[in-house]
Amino acid sequence: MAEQLRLMAVHAHPDDESSKGAATMAKYVAEGVDVLVVTCTGGERGSVLNPKMDRPDVWANIGEIRRAEMDAARAILGVDQAWLGFVDSGLPEGDPLPPLPEGCFALQDVEVAAAPLVRLMRKFRPHVVTTYDEEGGYPHPDHIMTHKVTVAAFEAAGDPERHPELGEPWQPLKLYYDIGFSKGKITALHEGMLAAGLASPYEDWLTRWEGRPDKGPRITTRVECAEYFPVRDDALRAHATQIDPDGFWFHVPMELQRRAWPTEDFQLARSLVDSPLPESDLFAGVRETCHVR
Repeated sequence: MAEQLRLMAVHAHPDDESSKGAATMAKYVAEGVDVLVVTCTGGERGSVLNPKMDRPDVWANIGEIRRAEMDAARAILGVDQAWLGFVDSGLPEGDPLPPLPEGCFALQDVEVAAAPLVRLMRKFRPHVVTTYDEEGGYPHPDHIMTHKVTVAAFEAAGDPERHPELGEPWQPLKLYYDIGFSKGKITALHEGMLAAGLASPYEDWLTRWEGRPDKGPRITTRVECAEYFPVRDDALRAHATQIDPDGFWFHVPMELQRRAWPTEDFQLARSLVDSPLPESDLFAGVRETCHVR
């Protein structure tokens, strides 16, 4: 019997899985791939970004509500999901920045924090793992820690001398970093809106981008997944405390999004299989190695 392909996506908070690589996951689920989302924290210190949910009863039960939102988004995407159980670090603000809360995820020892992810990798046995780059995608302390923990677990999971108590070794074959925003993508969406005679929500973003580095050149892999953009948006809306359904993320018409930038983009960071670049499939090289198509 042919082996089933398996994809693990490691994220910092509930809602990150729906805003980063969600259409790609939905595409692979539809193709029969087994997809597991790993959520490192409960999102307990996240802001309530939807004005309609900014209520005392929501704040009083934010941890429970965010777990329920994750359940709803997971069902929409068709993925399985596991919690690592760490506590949200919050996003520190101010000058100087305040210290991070005691016991939070970002203050954990990386080797210790990677151990439960090593256990999950050995249990789930993913062929491909996705997460954030060394900057966390954006510099949230939990996103940066998620990167560190995922890289550490990727390197440890296949080593029989490391954490023998955490299960039989399993070596994932490829590690990717999500490149959610590149200047090329934002420019394409901006110009598409203007060409359609619509006000672009990206004008200020592009102005602020001047002089800042662009991660576009780091993209190695573009997954065609425009068919699943509506699934992504439905999963996003399930995170009602985090996403305003009338907000910024939904201003660009769906058909324009599909036409202007029909892919989700990734950087191949580690590979133990031969897969020439550029790629259009996270499992390029894996399918041939595992004889699965």
